[in-house]
Order: sequence, then C-alpha cells, then structure tokens
Amino acid sequence: MSGPVPGTPSLLRAINDRAALQALLERGPLTRPEIGTLTGLSKPTASQLLSRLQEAGLVVLDGIREGLPGRTAEVYRINPAAAYVGALDVTPDRIEARVADITGATVGEYTLPTPRRPGGDLVERLRTALDGAGPPGPLRRIVIGVQAAIDPSTGRLGYATAKDMPGWQIADLVPTLSDGLGVPVSVENNVNLVALAEQSHGAAHGTSDFVLLWADEGIGSAIVLGGRMHRGATGGAGEVGYMPTPGAPTAREAGRYANHGYQALTGGPAVLKLLRSYGVRGTDFRQAIANAVRAADGGGQKADDARAGLRDIAARLAVGLAAITSVLDPGLIVLTGGVVLSGGETLRELVEHELHALTIPRPQLRLSTVEGNPVLAGALDLALDTVRDEVFGSTVPLP
Repeated sequence: MSGPVPGTPSLLRAINDRAALQALLERGPLTRPEIGTLTGLSKPTASQLLSRLQEAGLVVLDGIREGLPGRTAEVYRINPAAAYVGALDVTPDRIEARVADITGATVGEYTLPTPRRPGGDLVERLRTALDGAGPPGPLRRIVIGVQAAIDPSTGRLGYATAKDMPGWQIADLVPTLSDGLGVPVSVENNVNLVALAEQSHGAAHGTSDFVLLWADEGIGSAIVLGGRMHRGATGGAGEVGYMPTPGAPTAREAGRYANHGYQALTGGPAVLKLLRSYGVRGTDFRQAIANAVRAADGGGQKADDARAGLRDIAARLAVGLAAITSVLDPGLIVLTGGVVLSGGETLRELVEHELHALTIPRPQLRLSTVEGNPVLAGALDLALDTVRDEVFGSTVPLP
C-alpha cells in the first residue's frame, strides 16, 4: 500500500504547507515570522516551508516590510497565477461569465446575450462567454449555474424543458461539457449556488442548518443540513415552485411544467398582478413592490391599499414557508430574489410575522447579504474550494 503514513515527514510537511497557505489566503501577505507564529513552526521550518512553496509556484515574494531601525522582513503572498477558475450563470436570456484567480480575486467578467432560440453549439456558446471574460491562463475548473438540476441517476438535466434550456437536453451532460471545454465542469442548480454563497460569506455564515428561498420571476429554494447541501434523489430538492399550495392550480390541472403551485401564487408575474389589484403600479414586479413599500409609509387610502397588498404577498410567501418549516424545522430561513429584496426589511418583517402565526417553530428570517450576482459568487466559491484542495494538496510528492 503506497502513500504517506500518518506521522511521516511527508504528511507533516503537507499539513504545514496547507496551514501556511490557508493563513496567507485569510490574512493576505505575511512575513516569515508571522507565518511561523500562525502555524506554530520554528524559524528554520518556516523558511524551509516557504522555499518549498516558492519552488512549487504557490507563493511569491511581495516586497520588503520595514520594522525596527535596521530590520526588514520579506513579505510573501499566494501566487495568484497558481490556478484560475471560471463561473457561468446561464439563463434563457444571457450567459454571464466570471473568472477568478486562486486567491478569489476576479480577473475578468463578460455577459453574452443569448436569444430565446440560440443558434450554434452549446459548448461554443459557453466557450465564447468564458473567452470574453479573458482568463489570463488556462482554467482549472468551471462551475455552471443553471435554472434546473442534474439528475444523478441519469446524468441529464431535469426540472427544465427544452424550451426553458434549449440545447441542454443531452445525455451525459457534464462529461460532454468537460470534454468539449477541455476543463473539469460542474453543473449546479443556481439557487443551490446562491445558498453556498450565503453560507460562505453571507446571511447564513456559521449556520449549519438553513433554508434559502429564492423569490423572483420564478420560485426556488435550497436546503443545507449539517453544513451540506441536500440535493435529493433526482437533484430536485428545493424545487418548491412546483409545490402544491392552497389557492393555486396543481400539475393535474395545469400540466407538469406549467405555472402551478407555489410559483403561481408568489412568482414575479403573480405578485405584479396582485399589487395592481390594490392600485399599486410598476413596470415590473420589482418596481411595483418598491412602490408599495414607499406608499405604505404614507397616509390615506393609497397607503392602506399598499400595506394590504404587501400583507397579501407576505401571507402567500408564508404559506409555502410554513410547509417547508413543518418538514425541515430550520433555525434560519434566508430570503433573496427580486420579490423579497425589493420589499426589503418591510416585507421581511411581514413574512416573518405571517410565518410565525402559522407554525409552532419560529425560525429566524434574514435577507440576503451577498452583493452582486450571488449565482456567480456561489459558483466561484465551489470552484475555488475544489481547486484549492487539488493545488494545495500537491505541494509534497508522494513517496
């Protein structure tokens, strides 16, 4: 049996290397004494470690730091060119690409508009988007966020039709994309990626059990249990848009992939129609919700109607969240997407009040705190976690 044995010098070097690299990632450029202090290593051992990491191309000098008179110290940092990763957020209208180096710094972005019936090969469209982001070097991994989910039993994309995701309904999707792009590829549900971003550096940071609700044009959720994403037998855990909900048509009446269930009551178009019935206008649902929040702060009939409309939206959202809460009993629910973020703290409080009136557990509700495109943020987090494990674990050759 080959490979390092616990307690051998090779294993200890690998552990020390990883600890030093992690310290550099978290704290930025450090001197040799600082690395020694953070890792508990002696000066000679820290020097050997830095030499080894420099030789492996993982660490580079970052100048000199002056201290007491006559004393200077070399500063080291992670070599950003050690690896690059790519992230793609694919929707029916566009492909948004972002490239980051191994430190997590964004080095390129690009948005490729796509028609509803795109021409050309799927791999070529993805490659065009990535090339537009201008990666400085070869990509080590790509994570793609889609409005669907890979069924692990078939390898095909589920929870989306050919109309929703044209060109994606192919067998062995992930191996096909990996071979075509020449890079290991992961395809992940977009809402799951949003939850990963919230778990890494957002509203759910430090929380091992939570549910994320994405309320936008469409409705979806993500479930994290014991710190791990729960995907389900067919990859569809969290596809709550299809969940039967009182007051909404079911799949029996509307069709399997038609507008029914929770989606029919709380999706963007339904919310816009509801607010218009209360006299609140807007060019789209986001603007209508923001207008309702502003109007609700005033007085008179318009304010009363706006408040009633917001309570109605909150009640609809709470019904679905109550079903989720009764099954999973999460301690935290993160709310995100255009519907809830446009309503801000006003709508969050209303949803929490309505939910707590329906359930015995009273989970805390928080708004998302991830800025920018959370799908790309989560995709980069996932890609970087994988690549760092690969690259940082390769500094010491096996005997």
